Amino acid sequence: MIRNTSSLLAGVAVGAALWTMPAMAQDAPVADNATAGGLEDIIVTARKRQESVQDVPVAVTAISAELVQRQDLTSIEKIAARTPNLNVGRASNGSGAQLTLRGIGSSSTSIGIEQSVAVVVDGVYYGQGRIINEGFFDLARVEILKGPQALFFGKNATAGVISLTSADPTSTPEFKARAGYEFKAQQAQLEFVGSGPLTDTLGLRVAVRGSKMWGGYYRNVAAPFDYPTIDVATGATGTALANPAPVDQPGERELLGRVTLKWEPTDRLTATLKASGTYNKTNNNSWNYVAFNCPNGGVSQLNGYACARDFVTHQNRIPAAFAGPTPFVNDDGDLYNRYKSWAVTANVNYELDNVTLTSVTNYNWNNNRWACACDFQSSPASNWATENSTYHAFSSEFRALTTFDSPVNLMLGGLYQKTKRDFDQYIILAGLVNSAAAPEDQYLATRKTSFTDGETIALFGQATWKIVPTLELAGGVRYTHETKDSFFTQPYNNPGVTAIFRPQDDPDGLGVINADQTFRNWSPEVSLTWKPTSDILVYGAYKTAYKSGGFSNGGINSKLSTNPFDDLTFDPERAAGFEAGIKTTLADNQLRLNLGAYSYLYKDLQVDFFNSPIFAFQTLTADARTKGVELEFEYAPRSVEGLNLHGSINYNRARYTDFPQAPCYAGQSIAQGCSIVLADGGVRQNLEGKPLSVAPRWTGTIGAAYDSSMGNGLKIGLNADLRYSSSYLASGFGNPLSRQGRYATLDAGVRIGSDDDRWEFALIGKNLTNRFYVTGVVDGPSTGGASGGLVAAPADQLGFGNVPRTVMAQITTRF
Repeated sequence: MIRNTSSLLAGVAVGAALWTMPAMAQDAPVADNATAGGLEDIIVTARKRQESVQDVPVAVTAISAELVQRQDLTSIEKIAARTPNLNVGRASNGSGAQLTLRGIGSSSTSIGIEQSVAVVVDGVYYGQGRIINEGFFDLARVEILKGPQALFFGKNATAGVISLTSADPTSTPEFKARAGYEFKAQQAQLEFVGSGPLTDTLGLRVAVRGSKMWGGYYRNVAAPFDYPTIDVATGATGTALANPAPVDQPGERELLGRVTLKWEPTDRLTATLKASGTYNKTNNNSWNYVAFNCPNGGVSQLNGYACARDFVTHQNRIPAAFAGPTPFVNDDGDLYNRYKSWAVTANVNYELDNVTLTSVTNYNWNNNRWACACDFQSSPASNWATENSTYHAFSSEFRALTTFDSPVNLMLGGLYQKTKRDFDQYIILAGLVNSAAAPEDQYLATRKTSFTDGETIALFGQATWKIVPTLELAGGVRYTHETKDSFFTQPYNNPGVTAIFRPQDDPDGLGVINADQTFRNWSPEVSLTWKPTSDILVYGAYKTAYKSGGFSNGGINSKLSTNPFDDLTFDPERAAGFEAGIKTTLADNQLRLNLGAYSYLYKDLQVDFFNSPIFAFQTLTADARTKGVELEFEYAPRSVEGLNLHGSINYNRARYTDFPQAPCYAGQSIAQGCSIVLADGGVRQNLEGKPLSVAPRWTGTIGAAYDSSMGNGLKIGLNADLRYSSSYLASGFGNPLSRQGRYATLDAGVRIGSDDDRWEFALIGKNLTNRFYVTGVVDGPSTGGASGGLVAAPADQLGFGNVPRTVMAQITTRF
């Protein structure tokens, strides 16, 4: 019954969308008042000041609060799924995500690597991949800034910025309740927003959202199996039953909340305090891993299941016999991912006659725990692990912006940030048991503990010079001084793995790794803007950016490695290049056309991989270039009130320019290029000129929206958006089996409500083409053969899959 209902609603959504004559998915938001005809001005804060999107020398995609609500764009993944050139891969462990923009992203396998695509929430930098577990709802706007953004956005934004701004209290009382039901995952969702003034100068906004799935997006079709065990203390062998994880995954439960106080005692002073929290739990942290391409006749080398580009996985619980004493897993051995966070942000804005002072202070904390089937496709040769990691950060930023009636104005500021990450991991491997060990270690092969304390001090400034009224030159620089003090050890190793893992009390003194790292950087940028008329802007910019080096807290202290310090540490990443464009508003404010081109060189791009000959995770650095052209349009004809057509087409070429000793993919032969032999016995390949991971050459969007009155106090809204991607390699190491073919996804919706917005009923459809695609990949553990041989022995390709077709019915009431 549910499947039939879902198909019916999908058909209604598609039919409604086609009725609107769709043209390209949006790279610009639907106007807040589309029924008036013509384009609405879009305000962004790309330069930490309020400006029209057509007046900033930055390539920026802006999404309005109305569009966020209309299409339920309430997570980083949902935003990426309809934004060209932006991809998000959800990973089980490591950093938890791979965010990629214009072909530049950060490996997901290391928790210590911060994302090259920075996420900024209410003016605060969040660089951790686990940010994708946050739910972002009740937003005022979303801005996606493409290319290096060092000057205005904290740090580490070498590829771009996703900036999210939550809604503030309203000047009049407003109460909104929303209930939704998504048919594929059988997910119920409830949301409440209350907003309004408490006094003449103090406003309050409270927003709460909760959801629960009774089903899931993916089907787990694993069967139970007996897991072979051996007790190294007694030599006894046996088996332990590993039952399947739940069929429907991820079975998510989520609770989000935010409280905002806004105080405006005078027309000069505005102080805003926001406190937010997130709780998110799923029944598996690797629920979206799919064996999508297997070279062994389309059958998994690990467990014999058929491999397919589909929303199906095969994963088993931790055997109950192992589960009880193992930290962070319950007695049944359930797999899970549990994410908790809270944050407090204070934003103070004080306007003098010619100077605006701004202060943003934040403290944020998150904890992520999981139990993982860490082969991602389970079998009697499987391994499992649990992890508990905590991250917290305090930051304070101060800026002064002058607005003198003179050709020259200044922006000056500083940032201080203090961070700490604590990390513990517990690994079950090869059926190893040690009855002589402490109870919590008896079923472990090894465990890790690590921490990193970080401190950042940055100073930044910009001068803008109006050479003539139509020509502006802006130049600025950010200086960053950053330290990271880190610790790593493996305090317990089962005697069965002492030939692989270095013990904490290693006689060579390498069992405990301490790293005191210091990084310094100057990141300048300059832009020239010419505005010959109020409707045309031409700009060119030279930009640089920097992402600090760091420490891989989740690495391995391999006994086979001669330098574990180098395995666990990595160098900073830098970017520099040019961008130019023209932004126009034409046809009596009915047509917006923007064209941009860019070319950026990345030095020491951070690339993480597992070095199997020495059994160690290592972060290497490579040089790369990304260059391309982007065209976007938006058309809102006055002759058809309420109609908005929008779209974009993007060409991007992202290639390694220097990676002479790149890792080989699993089973790569000498003839396939894995022919460089290192002193430690490892083999490598030269990837110069080869494509980066998740870097499609062509992406495009086309879409339409239509809002109209139906009479009798009713109105209707329709929208459809198509997103296209050409093919790309999901692997960063040139594995041809990782190729994701070209695809297109369709989102569409229909809304009927009252003219006074008292109520609205909506159907929201996403990925109505039900296309499966991957946005990241790993070589399947325990599959494939050694690299650098005469005969190729490729591994199964396990990809981070997307969400299938979903249709949500949603009702909203305001009172």
